[in-house]
Amino acid sequence: MAIFGAPIEQIPVRVLGGPTALFEYGGLRFLTDPTFDAPGDYHVPGGRLTKTAPPSATPADLGRIDVVLLSHDEHPDNLDHAGRALLADVPLTLTTPGGGQRLGGTARGLADWESIELDRRDGGTITVTGVPAVHGPGPREEVEPITGQVVGFVLTGEGLPTVYVSGDNASLDAVRQIAGRFGPVDTAVLFAGGPRFSVLFDGRLIVLDSAQAVEAARILGARRVVPVHYDSWAHFTEGRDDLVAAFTAGGLLDRLDLGDRA
Repeated sequence: MAIFGAPIEQIPVRVLGGPTALFEYGGLRFLTDPTFDAPGDYHVPGGRLTKTAPPSATPADLGRIDVVLLSHDEHPDNLDHAGRALLADVPLTLTTPGGGQRLGGTARGLADWESIELDRRDGGTITVTGVPAVHGPGPREEVEPITGQVVGFVLTGEGLPTVYVSGDNASLDAVRQIAGRFGPVDTAVLFAGGPRFSVLFDGRLIVLDSAQAVEAARILGARRVVPVHYDSWAHFTEGRDDLVAAFTAGGLLDRLDLGDRA
């Protein structure tokens, strides 16, 4: 389908549940925020998080993983016990600067707009750039002391589509900055679900809701949006039906791709 000029060959994205998705890009296989535990409770400062559904695959089902794109390591709904164990077998984990220090091993932190070049299996390189993300409402300097650092990612390469992975971001201003440098994007993997907690920021959103995901798609000029981070956890307030309704109301349903869950 061509939305902006020439047809773009879209990369397959396999959505595994929660924030976890698998895609191949330039011959390398990328996994976002790995969460593979069974349903259960996690005790966190100020309360608990409850996982309500298992992933659609186990790490053993996935085959080779070349790179993990980890938006942050401090919350179990983005990196759980099984996901943390998986990192030991992955050649490279890209994450926040603080996360790179905490995780050690093959983890590397990326600051805003910092890039790393990865060798493609078919020759050439892939550039992965760390991009801003704010895990809550308001200025970053007020949000990060409460919810921690988060990073998003943009992937580019010669002859390849531009892919944006938002991570746990609630800031449309950050999306505007990213669009200014990289837009339009071919595939936006947007973390959504509208999570809120009464004890945080007076119950305001800490990640995009469905309506904001539509606005992010407009800002990015996204040819395709693959939403993640909207199911399998009790604190997500919006799910699949909300996303479909919002993209329908916004006239962008043709850009919404709920991913291959096979």
